[in-house]
Amino acid sequence: MAERSWPGEQLITEAQRGDTASIAALVSGSHPNVRRFARSLCATPEDAEDAAQEALIILYRKIGMLRASGALASWMFRIVRNECLRRARAVVRDRGHPPPPETAVDSAEDEALRRLEAGRVAAAVAALPPDQRRVLIMRDVQGHSGRMVADALGLSTAAMKSRLHRARATVRTTLLTPPDPAPGRNGR
Repeated sequence: MAERSWPGEQLITEAQRGDTASIAALVSGSHPNVRRFARSLCATPEDAEDAAQEALIILYRKIGMLRASGALASWMFRIVRNECLRRARAVVRDRGHPPPPETAVDSAEDEALRRLEAGRVAAAVAALPPDQRRVLIMRDVQGHSGRMVADALGLSTAAMKSRLHRARATVRTTLLTPPDPAPGRNGR
């Protein structure tokens, strides 16, 4: 079984101070946990491996920005989650949704609203339990067949359908809940 403990605070502190050997040891010691995070968050093994590598590069480059040495796990989880979401968005974008005609120009307000809504969808998907998130991404984002998703995740078709249904229902409920209004907007 892979080692699940994170590197110690002393190593993290030395890495934050710029000690090259400590940074290398920190990246190496964090690798199994980062890969585990990525496998639970990303839709495909390839995306998980790429996200883990990207997260470790960020760790290497930006360890000095970590505020508290005890926050390494949560910091790395956020980095991996963001990388997996970025990759999922790229798949949707690259899937061939044709761009709108050049004659239609959206206002800045329409563009801002579209980005807010995309952010809400991504946040709703990210908040799902990992087992539901994987099924939803593989089925609805990547477009794999139900049988393929069930086989890839080692599930029966019924279990896959159940998880997909729960994931869709949770995302739907989250999106139907009005977002908090921006402070100071007076309801407009």
